[in-house]
Amino acid sequence: MGGDGTFAWRPIGPGDAAEWAGLLNAISAADRDWEYFSEQDLLDDFSDPYLDFARGSMAVYHEGTMAGYGVLACRTSAEPVHEMHYHGGVHPAYRGRGLGGRLLDWAETAAGPLHQERYPGRPVSLSGPCLSDNAAAVALYGAHGYRPSRWFHGMTRDLSAALPESPALAGVDVVGLTPDRWEDARLIRNDAFRDHWGSTEDPADAWAHFMAASAARPALSFLAYGGGDPLGLVISHEYEAYNQAFGRRDLYIALVGTCRAGRNRGIASALLVRALTEARAAGFASASLGVDADSPTGALGLYQRAGFTVMLTSVTHTKPLLAAQPEGTSPADY
Repeated sequence: MGGDGTFAWRPIGPGDAAEWAGLLNAISAADRDWEYFSEQDLLDDFSDPYLDFARGSMAVYHEGTMAGYGVLACRTSAEPVHEMHYHGGVHPAYRGRGLGGRLLDWAETAAGPLHQERYPGRPVSLSGPCLSDNAAAVALYGAHGYRPSRWFHGMTRDLSAALPESPALAGVDVVGLTPDRWEDARLIRNDAFRDHWGSTEDPADAWAHFMAASAARPALSFLAYGGGDPLGLVISHEYEAYNQAFGRRDLYIALVGTCRAGRNRGIASALLVRALTEARAAGFASASLGVDADSPTGALGLYQRAGFTVMLTSVTHTKPLLAAQPEGTSPADY
């Protein structure tokens, strides 16, 4: 897209990462959100194999200032539907000018070719999140035909408060997450999240990108083994931009999961307590995480018992874009 006389539209590139981070953090501050990112956090995204910034991103500029953005993410599977993700937002100073709607329209148009290249003929939907109390964003999704599909809680815990005792794990060994165990961690993650809403398996390339993130904290990440078999994991991140925004050092629990063979043995609780204990000793003041409000494995209760409380709730809005096409036919235009 080009300029329209007032705003200029172009894809996001690595050279835009610092300004993009500033835009994201201004949006979070205005909306009382909890996601804050540094330039390096966003530079990591440019090596994500499921992002295509040349065709699946858009920045809106006004007189050289990034006023809004949109990014599309493909998924690793289209079974039963390719559920593409959209993240976008508009700087508080530029709201009320229709940019959010135009970015959403762009996303729906751009999603078509990206989807067809990966999963031709398969059905596709587009999902986007916003805070549940952000009335303007909820209304925008609704006006474009999106419907609420899932709710997620952002939770936090003060690490100065007493930690629960770690469950005794007979026959289970807890070890650090080192590079030679990355593949075990991937297998645990895929098995643990197989029955979670919207989850698809992480192939090797997506997992390698996740593990190499600048925010990763391997010294505060652990695996559990039983009889030599990988059973559970906890993976921790730290976001410096979040620390700066909230004035404290926070450990973000990026993943907690237990294989089906290891469930109901206290493994997830033990791994979580281990990570929190080590984080407190390392000088972290708090911990945070996100959880599906209707997790089928009871994750919300696990975190509540570990002392986490809900600080905000987001809602994912979803819209079907294209139904499955009969073999030999061409997809409809988006």
